[in-house]
Amino acid sequence: MPRPPGHGPGYEVKRQEIIDLAADLFARKGYAATSITELGDAADLAKGALYYYIGSKENLLVEIQSRVLTPLLSAARRIQALDEHPVLKLRLLSETLLELILRRTDHIWVYEHDYRHLTGDNLTRLLRQRKQFEKIVRSLLTDAMDCGAFRRMDPRLTMLQFLNLHNHTYQWVRPSGPWDARFLSREYCATLFAGFRTADYDVSGLEDELGAFRERYQDWTAMVPAAHA
Repeated sequence: MPRPPGHGPGYEVKRQEIIDLAADLFARKGYAATSITELGDAADLAKGALYYYIGSKENLLVEIQSRVLTPLLSAARRIQALDEHPVLKLRLLSETLLELILRRTDHIWVYEHDYRHLTGDNLTRLLRQRKQFEKIVRSLLTDAMDCGAFRRMDPRLTMLQFLNLHNHTYQWVRPSGPWDARFLSREYCATLFAGFRTADYDVSGLEDELGAFRERYQDWTAMVPAAHA
């Protein structure tokens, strides 16, 4: 939601704070079970003042969804455009997705559980963006099949296997726990790609390829736009 004209930077700071509070409340209680009064109490704002910043409760849900999909889609498009082996690009996409999940676990919870409460154009836009991301994953998997690295499989089923393993991480991961995104991505991809690969493709060199990529592009993580801090 754009800032109304005439409002200074303090307005945006407060609005972002409210979105943070809403993501936490929705993740713990659910969107439907969280009232505007509770949101106002958490933000220390009366109902009228709260609406001044957010417009509507559904706008908060839109903002939370956007904090997930906007950086994820942008990063996925940049990774897809790299002149690199498709299996390496899938490894990069895996780590990028997990970085976002660990950084925004509460947002991911809301993204996965409460998107059905969106209505009209908001729901249509979200579903379109989800399909765009899925299309990129499916395309990279198909590229890996076309180059002979992965065996021929149903692209949609393969995409669902890839995403399901990653997307459910938010249910148990602890951002301050022992496993970071790089470790989880390495383990996830080792498991998935060992099953996906053809007999002729040696997946054991993937991490060395990733290390060489990091050396060539030491700022590659700059390709991944961070969600609002």
